[in-house]
Amino acid sequence: MYKVKHNANGSVNKYKARLVAKGYAQTYGIDYEETYSPVAKMTTVRAIIAMVAAKGWSLHQMDVKTAFLHGDLQKEVYMEQPPGYVDQTHPNLVCRLKKTLYGLKQAPRAWSDKIGQYLVTSGFQTFDVDFSLYVKKTAHGIVIIVIYVDDLIITGDSDVDISGLKKLLKQKFEMKDLGELHYFLGIEVIQSPKGIWLLQRQYALNKLAEYGMTCCKPISIPLEQNVKLSTHEGNLVHDTTMYRRIVGSLIYMTITRPYLSYEVGVVSQFMQTPRKPHLDAVRRILRDIKHTL
Repeated sequence: MYKVKHNANGSVNKYKARLVAKGYAQTYGIDYEETYSPVAKMTTVRAIIAMVAAKGWSLHQMDVKTAFLHGDLQKEVYMEQPPGYVDQTHPNLVCRLKKTLYGLKQAPRAWSDKIGQYLVTSGFQTFDVDFSLYVKKTAHGIVIIVIYVDDLIITGDSDVDISGLKKLLKQKFEMKDLGELHYFLGIEVIQSPKGIWLLQRQYALNKLAEYGMTCCKPISIPLEQNVKLSTHEGNLVHDTTMYRRIVGSLIYMTITRPYLSYEVGVVSQFMQTPRKPHLDAVRRILRDIKHTL
């Protein structure tokens, strides 16, 4: 798989090439069992950022290189030789995987278990409210880690403990220290002595371009006053998948635009059988987002 990674301002960060296994060919009970893997809840991320802003702590980010390759396989899994790397003397042989590979159904769970076990043995505690939240008490205070797949948010009341934790993680896993948190899951994070700002400007621009709304006329009212949307009025939308994708994007953008929660909640009620008035309402919300940019 080939992917282009972008910076917060939309510029190209790097080009990535990755070997991915054909996980769709796996069979439950034969080469995989459980696949569920917890990721940090956005409410947890917001709560941590709010606490950091209130206490004046520093907020750091680390990225795990090839995170899934650290996971240990519990089942025997075989794959064909990768294209371009076939052994010409033994073209019919297959590869037995010792570590999880991107694309395998159990890869996210195996990685989550791997780093979770390491943190627990290093003195961290987990919580039932969010299994991706780890907290450790130290001589200077506490250190907090929030994990979202291969992205780690680290904070605490002691820069010495944070630096020690980074060294500890680098000893076990190949990691990249990104310094202060600036960009996380499509959200720009701006830290200053006056507080912390969360922005989704680039994400919103990308979505406007994706849905053909880049040149739309901006408006300041996301939904017409006293509008009443019905489940039966209007023609059915031909591309229901597009409607659901737009609404899903709008739900994600309410992280930094909570004033849109009501309007997005209204259009979310018609995900099953969207009609043209519903699509018009969704486009109107996009025009309001264009106005906020």
